[in-house]
Amino acid sequence: MAQETIEGINPTRMELLNLRNREKLAVKGHSLLKEKRDALIMEFFNILDRVKGARQKAEEKLKEAYKDLTAAQIIMGDLAVQKSALSVKDSVDVEITSRSIMGVVVPVVDSKIDSKTIIDRGYGFSDTSVKIDEAAKKFEESINLIIELGETEKTIYLLAAEVESTKRRVNALEHIMIPKLQNTVKSIEMRLQEMERETFVQLKMIKSSIEANAK
Repeated sequence: MAQETIEGINPTRMELLNLRNREKLAVKGHSLLKEKRDALIMEFFNILDRVKGARQKAEEKLKEAYKDLTAAQIIMGDLAVQKSALSVKDSVDVEITSRSIMGVVVPVVDSKIDSKTIIDRGYGFSDTSVKIDEAAKKFEESINLIIELGETEKTIYLLAAEVESTKRRVNALEHIMIPKLQNTVKSIEMRLQEMERETFVQLKMIKSSIEANAK
């Protein structure tokens, strides 16, 4: 099987020098990209462990919250629970910024959820069950956990995409670009050596012809 080379390259010493420089840059770039890929993969798995824990924690807290909400609905009735829910004001303040992980811009979510008492939530003691207050408190805690989970899952998604992109670039350099450059360098070196031999033979023939004519 013929080795692939870069087409349209003239076999000159200048081109040979340029190709050798390109080969050095490609090898250096390949090494740097491999280091970046390995660091990204390590960061990916570190955050993945956090995601698993955060998801489990959020699911457990939501399960507890819905359990208390169901108990409140049984005790108070659906309409009374809905009325209590409508009296509660929004209390979530979210600010989204960003940071860089190995050149990958990922979100940083800063959330503030005010912790409320029964009085703060706006419904009274007499016509509500303690279960609705417990449910409300657990839903507030769940929101914090869900926001944190959203941040880490988005980070995981972005890192995974960058890992895949970097792997493709590493493979392209390793299996396509660098071999092509190396093969082209060898091809030009062989062609230049062949041209030198041809020139040497021609000069030798000219010299022999001149000597023959002189005799």
